[in-house]
Amino acid sequence: MNSIFIVLPILTLLMYDLGLTLQPRDFLLIARQPRAAVIGLFGQLVVLPLIAWGAAQAFSLPPIFFIGVMLIACCPGGSSSNVFSMLAKGDVALSVSLTAVSSVVTLFTVPLIMQWTTQHVGAAMGVSLPVGNLLVQNLLTMLLPIVLGILTRSYLPGIADKIERVLSKCAFPALMLLAGIFFVQHYDTITNNFALLGACVMLLLVAAVIAAGAMSRLACLNVRERRTVVIEVGMQNAAQAIAVASSPFIFNDGRIAIPAIIYALLMNVVLLTYVAVIKWKHG
Repeated sequence: MNSIFIVLPILTLLMYDLGLTLQPRDFLLIARQPRAAVIGLFGQLVVLPLIAWGAAQAFSLPPIFFIGVMLIACCPGGSSSNVFSMLAKGDVALSVSLTAVSSVVTLFTVPLIMQWTTQHVGAAMGVSLPVGNLLVQNLLTMLLPIVLGILTRSYLPGIADKIERVLSKCAFPALMLLAGIFFVQHYDTITNNFALLGACVMLLLVAAVIAAGAMSRLACLNVRERRTVVIEVGMQNAAQAIAVASSPFIFNDGRIAIPAIIYALLMNVVLLTYVAVIKWKHG
């Protein structure tokens, strides 16, 4: 069975779960913290793709993996970032707002960045991006579930709480299930390229954390805001990247998803280490 029939339902459920945690006012909260919001969104939408491009160039990645690294870098923030912000004693409200806004904004920035990437990197291999298909898939598997989740929260709060309690426990296992499925399907490719891609992705993650921390300090954000921005910039929606890479309507190439799979594993290691360091230093 094509893995896309597992990937798309999981992505849709994850986005519905995200919607269940949101209220319309969450999209407006960033107006109360404009400086933190601008730094967070700029880091995620601009700085992270630039770092990814530089890292992919530095490791001379083959075009198929170059596209995969860029894809995970330009996806929105992961829904688990809110939990990590809470663990790090960050600004959870800011985290929720940044995740919400980035999930909508990237519906349009992902096609732009990936079209530019495929034109410059993938043309020689015949890799192109059907922008219309990407927009439609993102609207159906991301925007629509988020809106339905928000509506459920607004009109059926009791039911929303019950559903969210179940889905929130499934988010991480679902992502690991995706990683496991792709690992089995692309075992040889992953094992042959793990050292190269692992080093590239680790550089991307560490550079992202350092850049986000530096920008936050330069912008004079408070401690809680700084921690949240670091986590938001470092934690990307790997499920979306996997769905775009493997979708028969878009790239239809599971190899493009491999950097996202490795990213999903390493980002938890890096950010859990970041949280552990915070707890060690500040108790």
